[in-house]
Amino acid sequence: MQLIGMLDSPYVRRVAISLQLLGLRFEHRPLSVFRNFDQFQAINPVVKVPTLVCEDGQVLVDSTLIIDYAESLAGRSLLPDQPAQRLRALRTIGLAMAACEKSVQLLYERRLRPPDKQHAPWLERVTGQMQAAFALLEAELGQGAAPEATRQDGLSLAVAWHFARQTAGDLLSADTHPRLESFSAAAEALPAFAAAPHGEGRFGPA
Repeated sequence: MQLIGMLDSPYVRRVAISLQLLGLRFEHRPLSVFRNFDQFQAINPVVKVPTLVCEDGQVLVDSTLIIDYAESLAGRSLLPDQPAQRLRALRTIGLAMAACEKSVQLLYERRLRPPDKQHAPWLERVTGQMQAAFALLEAELGQGAAPEATRQDGLSLAVAWHFARQTAGDLLSADTHPRLESFSAAAEALPAFAAAPHGEGRFGPA
């Protein structure tokens, strides 16, 4: 299998970490949807990250769908089986993915659009949505045992917070999100996270 996309995308990182935790081998091709558009388009005409090229050549997109397929290959899930635990995990994942979506929207608006073209009401709205998602996640970590970073809810939460701190750190305070900051730091020290660091590098176990 080939995982296509840069590790500066939280969605690509989420898949790269998940594939490792599921024990699946894959090749990482760090193609940028901007700098390598034509090369990427030849693999996936939609040019969407992450893209997974399966063993038979079929192309799959969307991190959640890719992880679902990967779990079917591995014969096990990174989610808990019990309904109550699964519900909490899915709630955490949903909030983490919402935070990711808003963080990416902020990144595109602030870095790709000229300052005089940026729409202040939109930026304010998206910022508020991102901050609300992380406030709920911070509160969630204070209710009962924290999720394991090697489960899908924990890894998605850790990846989302790390990405947002890297790209919108001026809008998020570690002081007001101490649980998220601590959880993320511990996760980043794990082998599966360290092998797929946020940035423009290539996946590679230490």
